[in-house]
Amino acid sequence: MSQQQSANSVSIDDIPVDIANNQSGDVNPTAVPDEIESITRGLAGEQPPTNPLVVLKAARWWYIHGKGGTDPAFQWAIEWARHLATDSPSDVERFDEFLEYLDKIGLADE
Repeated sequence: MSQQQSANSVSIDDIPVDIANNQSGDVNPTAVPDEIESITRGLAGEQPPTNPLVVLKAARWWYIHGKGGTDPAFQWAIEWARHLATDSPSDVERFDEFLEYLDKIGLADE
């Protein structure tokens, strides 16, 4: 039942955490795991995920591998999870920053 993990790569689920790239701020779109990319693109789409646990999984990845608490993908995922949990309106400005960020790092849909 236990998994072997190397000293520079750990995971609490099936999404690996690369400690060497912890909060580097430089996210290479090819380094984003498929599941996180899918959730992130979904957050930018017309029908975003409605399960806050799924959204928080992506938020965690962006927090660790992006710019920490200032990462726009992390901030939007947290904002969307808050919206899902409280049914309160979400921050449109934060969404716009998120879309610009996705375009900047190369994850925006064409």
